[in-house]
Amino acid sequence: MLPVIVGITGASGVIYGVEALKALKELSIPTHLILSRAGAENLKIETDFNAEQVKSLARTSHDPENLAAAPASGSFLTKGMLVAPCSIKTLSAIANSYTDNLLTRAADVTLKEKRTLVLMVRETPLHQGHLELMARAAQMGAVILPPMPAFYHNPRTIEDLIKQSVGKALDSLGIANQLFKRWSGPS
Repeated sequence: MLPVIVGITGASGVIYGVEALKALKELSIPTHLILSRAGAENLKIETDFNAEQVKSLARTSHDPENLAAAPASGSFLTKGMLVAPCSIKTLSAIANSYTDNLLTRAADVTLKEKRTLVLMVRETPLHQGHLELMARAAQMGAVILPPMPAFYHNPRTIEDLIKQSVGKALDSLGIANQLFKRWSGPS
């Protein structure tokens, strides 16, 4: 089974990356984690997880500064990549092919190899520059998937909302999951 690369940046919403890693592990899908320095800091601010705990959820964890790591090469086969959350800084780097760290290099490789790149962009409100970056990344082949809560599945907890967004991201990667109740028409 091909691995999925999971990038976690310093944007608010690092729990999306954590929950994606948990779900992929439960599905026995191998993962390669690239946790940015800001992402590691934000784990301490927003969650009860530390970087080592999150790294332990992945099969392999890479130093974000190691541009010689496997995900930096197109010959390293993957199912695709999920950046959850994706900061505007990271979006800008991806949209402009600025690959100064492993996370943005892996995203660039994912696009050039025509694999699925899912960006859970986390920012609000958005100005025209943000929208143009998203459009540019989408034109290059990225899936822009901001975590937008749905309510048709009658969420009861924040975890329900998070899992629905993560489930949609996994759907975009072609990974079957049951993280949320799917719409089947009005009851």
